[in-house]
This record gives sequence, C-alpha cells and structure tokens, in this order.
Amino acid sequence: MSNQGGNYMQMLINGKSKDSDEKIEVINPFNQEIIDNVPLGSSEDVNNAIDSAYMSKSKLRDFSSRKISEALYNSARDLEKNMEQFARLISMETGKPINAAFDEVKRSIDTLKLSSEESKRIYGESIPLDAGIGGKGFMAFTLKIPLGVVGAITPFNYPLNLAVHKVGPALAAKNAVVLKPSAMAPLSALKMAEIIDSYLPDGAINTVTGRGDIIGDEIVTSEKVDKISFTGSVETGRLISQKAVMKKVTLELGGNDPLIVLKDADMEKAVEGTIRGSYLYTGQVCIAVKRLIVENSIADDFVEMLIKETKKLRIGDPLNPKTDIGPMINENAAIVVERIVSNAVVEGAELLYGGARNGNFFEPTILDHVRSDMKAVQDETFGPISPIIRVDGIDEAIKVANDTKYGLQASIFTENIHNALRAVQNIEAGSVMVNKQSTFRTDNMPFGGFKMSGMGKEGVKYAVEDMTRTKLAILNTR
Repeated sequence: MSNQGGNYMQMLINGKSKDSDEKIEVINPFNQEIIDNVPLGSSEDVNNAIDSAYMSKSKLRDFSSRKISEALYNSARDLEKNMEQFARLISMETGKPINAAFDEVKRSIDTLKLSSEESKRIYGESIPLDAGIGGKGFMAFTLKIPLGVVGAITPFNYPLNLAVHKVGPALAAKNAVVLKPSAMAPLSALKMAEIIDSYLPDGAINTVTGRGDIIGDEIVTSEKVDKISFTGSVETGRLISQKAVMKKVTLELGGNDPLIVLKDADMEKAVEGTIRGSYLYTGQVCIAVKRLIVENSIADDFVEMLIKETKKLRIGDPLNPKTDIGPMINENAAIVVERIVSNAVVEGAELLYGGARNGNFFEPTILDHVRSDMKAVQDETFGPISPIIRVDGIDEAIKVANDTKYGLQASIFTENIHNALRAVQNIEAGSVMVNKQSTFRTDNMPFGGFKMSGMGKEGVKYAVEDMTRTKLAILNTR
C-alpha cells in the first residue's frame, strides 16, 4: 500500500468503491510515514451503506447455506493466497511485530473457514407440544432465521481478525453487514471486505470509514440495523448499549486480566506465560496479562527470573522478524502508559525494570510491591506493564483477582488441582486458564467477559447463534 499516485483504499457501498473529498491519514506507528489515505465518511455515506445492506437482506436469504459456505471458504482461500501482503499491511498500520501479524492472518483464515462450516449447521428443533396442556395433536418445530442487518464496529489492535469475527458469523447466518473499522488501522479490514464482496451480492458487506461519533452513531441508532457487534472501550460500549434500544448487542470491552502464580507452580512456565501475556503487541490487547498476583514465598525468585527473561526481548522495527516489541499505536498511548507507571512509583510501587519512553515506544516494564488499590491495576493499562502484587495463599490471590470492575479472562499457574479448581470456580471472569496465560484464545471457543468486560459471546458458533432469531411453526394434525 502506498499513498503515492492516488492509489487509495476506499469505502465499499453496494458493491462499489466510494471515495470522499476529505481523507484520514493512516500513519505507520514505527516511522510516522503516511502509508495510505482513506475516506472521511459522512452521515450520508453510512446511511447509504445501511440502505444497501437493508436491500441486500432478501438476496442473502435466497442463497442456499451451501452457497454461503462456499463464498466464505473461497474468501478464506483468497486471504490465504495473500497472506504475506495482509501480514505486512497489519504490521505497518498497527506497529505489530510481523510474526504476530502473520499469526493474526492465519487466525483470520481459520475464522472464515469456521464460519463457512458453521453456516451449514444452523439447526432448529422439534418441540413436544403434547407435554403441555392442550398440546396433543399438534406438531411444532423451530426455524433459525437471519436478523437482517448487523452493524460491526472494530478497534485497531486486531484490525483483521476482530473484523472477521463479526463479518464471518454474520454472513454465515445470512445477515448483511455494515462494517466500521478503526480509523487508525482500517486497511486490512477494507481489503478483506473487498475479497468477501466478490463472492456475494452487492450490499451484502459494506464498509464505511470515518469518525465514531458520526459513522458509529448512525449505525447504532438506525432502525434498519438489527444487531450491533462492538469491540472497544467500556465508555463507548456503555453509550452503545444506551443508544441501541431494542437491538441485539454484543459488547467485547476492556479487560484487567490477572495471572496468579502460587508457590507450587512450574516457575519456568509461569514466567514464560507472563512474558507472552504481558508484552504481546506491547500489551495493547484486551486479554493481555494486566496484573501479576504472586505468592509471597516465591515472589523474589519469580521476579528474578522475570527480569532475566524480559531483558532478552528485542525492541525495534515491526517488519523485522527478530523484533519482539514494536511501537504503540501512537505517541499519546505511550505517554498515557508513562504517566501510569510514574504515578504507581509515586504511590509506592518499585520500578525494577524498564519504564522509559521514546516517542511511540515504551519499554517492557516490571513494577513490584504494587497494591491492589493502585490506579495502575484498578484501571486497564493498555501497555507493556507487569505489575506484581504479592499475596499470601490462594484465598487472597482470588480476592485480589476479583478486585476489579472487569472480568474478561484470568489465569493461574499451580500444580495443585484443588487450587486450580477453586480458581476456576471463584474467579469472576468469562474464561479461566490453568497453567496458560490469559492471551490464549482459539477462534471457535466462546469468548466474552463478565462485569464491565462486556456482554454476549463471540467465537464463531456462539456468534452465529446470536445473529439469528427463532421462529416457531405449529401444525395441527387433528
């Protein structure tokens, strides 16, 4: 992709590219170069996209499940053919290290294939009406029918995979889609939509780029949109839930995921999980490890090993396969993390490693003797921070793990099955990992949190289910 020669990515409305006079610059977080310009969409653009999706509903319903499945499978195949191009695009628009960008493309291919498979498994069921009063002599069965139009709003951090997690299941259930990708990293999602569009009727998938308070608001409030699937901040999620009124809503919001390390843990596994969980994409991941809850008796040894392994991480150009830590999405994001770390030290935390910022880059940072009431661990810190909270035993560890308004994913490292099961049963989170960090996710698993981490579940099967409605048919056999 290049911004030279006017070869710009555009919106997709009713099967046609749509430009605008005003542009949004897409900036490479690593070197601040403009890698492309996308249209600054208007209220008229998004309403045209919604109308296009609305008109496309009947065309999609006329498609057989087999035909929908083939369209999604062919899209996955085309994405696979262009894997390197998409990985480079993700790396350039987000600053994500290229190896992680390749992983995202692979997962996106898998998600499309899962959507292709799931489109052929949308079952109703027979209902034994004679189990109720007056039901003898009647037959009944349910049908799963599309909602109609799904509005999808996605963030910058997984620009392709999170878009596919909404678009794939929506289309599998024969819904039309209006997608608003993040203005900071829209390119891979826009290209993905072009691929899918080539296999489906005009208007089945539409993309609009622009400001959230214009584009997002129109999607959320339109009476022609039947469901909103949103991934982003708690603040925006709350506004969406208020404005969506009678729509179905799936909200994937923030996380403050704990990683517990007990005295009987495999220390090497725990440190490895911490490194993978805390610093994946510089911590700009909703399921990143945000709090390390470590049993006192082994905390000193754990800290020593963690510092040793963290020092091995390489900071640099995201397109270099040897890079572990790239830049944050922009300098302001790095400044926010810098301020959080400084405030934690003022409040009494001990800075053991890192803590320095250079433009968009922020060093992997280890803080010890953090208290559970500190802002650094009460709020979601979207950066490469490992704050260590020392505790005495499993009961205190679970109490600290639950001391947050979030409840997305959690993890515990222990070789004691009883402690593992206590954590699984008592930690307030949508998923609890045993001897694996919270960043673990497969694209077919039910994914979604409790409390302020959102509502509803993603994961292809579960998303498809929520993108249909149930109709009952009753036959009088007497």
